[in-house]
Amino acid sequence: MTHLQLLVLTLVGALPSARSRDDRGDVPGWVLVTVMTAGLVAALTTVAQDELASLLRRALNQVQ
Repeated sequence: MTHLQLLVLTLVGALPSARSRDDRGDVPGWVLVTVMTAGLVAALTTVAQDELASLLRRALNQVQ
């Protein structure tokens, strides 16, 4: 094996592979987005519950 081949193999082995990538850092972000979305839905539901129910009733009556 030549010095060049050994150098190439060493450099290729030192590169991070796609499989060794760690995506666990993304989990807290997705959890935060999910919790905030649930909070927004809960807040909108409490504030506009009557209007949303009326809107749904009108839409369903138009379909029938």
